[in-house]
Amino acid sequence: MAYLLLYVDDIILTASNDDLCKSLIASLSSEFAMKDLGSLNYFLGVSVTRHKGGLFLSQRKYAEEIIDRAGMVSCKPSQTPVDTKPKVSAKTGNPYEDPKKYRSLAGALQYLTFTRPDISYAVQQIFL
Repeated sequence: MAYLLLYVDDIILTASNDDLCKSLIASLSSEFAMKDLGSLNYFLGVSVTRHKGGLFLSQRKYAEEIIDRAGMVSCKPSQTPVDTKPKVSAKTGNPYEDPKKYRSLAGALQYLTFTRPDISYAVQQIFL
């Protein structure tokens, strides 16, 4: 059995045994320009760590990158991820100074909710 994940020009390939994996890589290499980067470590915001029982997938690094891009590294965490009394709405307040950056951060946070459902409600509030 083999699994192949293709995203734009990146491929992740795993197989039930090394011979099958090598065979698939050879077949693909004969048709496409490829470079084997070795074992999977980080892909699409997901860090991969191997251990005896399998793989551990984490988006910690991705979340830290979002916090850094937002300029919030020195902020303190909060037990409630969203203010229960909103202070900003579409009709009041000042517009965000960089709408492109806001949309980029909003999209990154939305992607993060796939593995962090606990922040889904707070992230959805930024789209209102």
